[in-house]
Amino acid sequence: MAVGRRDKASSFRGSRIVVAIVIGVLLGCVIAFLFPYGLFNPAASVQNRRIGKTNFQIGSSSCESSERSKMLKSEIVSLSEKNSELKKQVRDLTERLQLAEQGKDQAQKQFLVLGEQHKAGPFGTVKALRTNPTVVPDDSVNPRLAKILEKVAVRKELIIALANSNVKEMLEVWFSSIKRVGIPNYLVIALDDHIEEFCKSNDVPVYKRDPDAGIDAVGRSGGNHAVSGLKFRILREFLQLGYSVLLSDVDIIYLQNPFNHLYRDSDVESMTDGHNNMTAYGYNDVFDEPAMGWARYAHTMRIWVYNSGFFFIRPTIPSIELLDRVADRLAKQPNSWDQAVFNEELFFPSHPGYDGLHAAKRTMDFYMFMNSKVLFKTVRKDAKLKKLKPVIVHVNYHPDKLRRMKAVVEFFVNGKQDALDPYPDGSE
Repeated sequence: MAVGRRDKASSFRGSRIVVAIVIGVLLGCVIAFLFPYGLFNPAASVQNRRIGKTNFQIGSSSCESSERSKMLKSEIVSLSEKNSELKKQVRDLTERLQLAEQGKDQAQKQFLVLGEQHKAGPFGTVKALRTNPTVVPDDSVNPRLAKILEKVAVRKELIIALANSNVKEMLEVWFSSIKRVGIPNYLVIALDDHIEEFCKSNDVPVYKRDPDAGIDAVGRSGGNHAVSGLKFRILREFLQLGYSVLLSDVDIIYLQNPFNHLYRDSDVESMTDGHNNMTAYGYNDVFDEPAMGWARYAHTMRIWVYNSGFFFIRPTIPSIELLDRVADRLAKQPNSWDQAVFNEELFFPSHPGYDGLHAAKRTMDFYMFMNSKVLFKTVRKDAKLKKLKPVIVHVNYHPDKLRRMKAVVEFFVNGKQDALDPYPDGSE
C-alpha cells in the first residue's frame, strides 16, 4: 500500500516537471517571437510591441488596415516629390557646370567657387569677401619638409630665410636677434653645405633641399638679387603643405615677435619701401600737361612698392598663382629684378591681353615694419619717434648692411643713443 502511494506521488511529480518544461518552452517561444532583440532592449521592446499591436490591429480590424495603406500611399507621394526636387537640383548643378565649362562669364565662375549668391544688404553694411580660403595641405609634395615643418611651425606659421655662405655674417646677426626676442618658429633654407653646418652648430633650425641643378648653381654662388629670386620657386612647397610663411631677407633685425602684429586677412601682407603715409599707403598724384589747356591736369594713383624681402603669404590659390607668375617671368627674363616683377604681378589690373592676379593685399605699418630709409632719414632725428620700438628694422636701403645692422642692435637693444649717428641718411 505504501509502495503504491510512493509510486503515485513519484508519477505526479514527474508529470509536474514535464508540464513545467512544456510551459517554459512555450513561454520561451512567445518571448522569442515578441522580443527578437532581447527582453531588456528598450528600443527592441518598443518595436516589438508596435509590431504585436499592429498585427493585432490587422487581425482585428480591416478598417485600420485600409488606413495603413493610405499612410503608405501618402509616404510614396512624399518620396516622389522629394525625388523630383533632387532631380531639379541635379539639373541646376548640371547647368552651372555647363556654364562654367563654356568659360563665358568670369563672375559666374567666381560664384560657382565661392558659393550661393546673396542679396545686398542696407547701405553701408555691405562688405566684400577679402580673405580667401586656404588650400588643402598635400604632404606628398615634400614628405621630408612636411616632417620638419610639423616640429618647427607654430599654428602652421613660420619665418623662413634663404642663405648661402656669402651672407654668413649677416645671417648670424639675423638669427641672434630672433633668438633674443624668443621667436621659436623660424627656419633657414641652406643653399650650400657650409651654411647647413653653420646653422646646426648654432642650434638654428635648418633645411637643405634635395639636389636641384637649376637652384643649386645660383644658391651656391649667387648674389643678393639672384638668391632672392629663388625664393618664389622654393616658397611654393611650403604653401602647398598648408603653411603660412613670413619670408625674410637676412638683412633684418627682429625687435618683437612679428606674428603678434599680423592681420592675416589677405593673401599677401607686406612691408613697404615707402617712407611716409603717402608713399606707403598710396596717394593721388596730379600730372600737369599745360599743352592740354583746360584738361591739363590728369589724376594718377601712386604707391611705393612692396618689399619682396619681407612679406607674409598665406597658403591660398591666389598666393600660389603669384609665386608661379613671378618664378615664370624671372626664368624667362633673367635680367629682371624680382621685386619689380613681384609688384607688377601683384598690382597690375586685367586689361586686353593680360589677366591680372586676383589677390588680396595689405600694407604693413611702416613704423612697425621699418625700412632703413625711415629709420635713418626720419626716426633717428625725431625725439618722439626715437622712442618707438619697431617690430623689425630692414636695412634694405643701404649697401653697408652688416655695419648698420649692428648699429641698429646697439641703438634699440643696448640703448646706445648715438649708435646711429655716424651713418649718413643715404649710402656713401
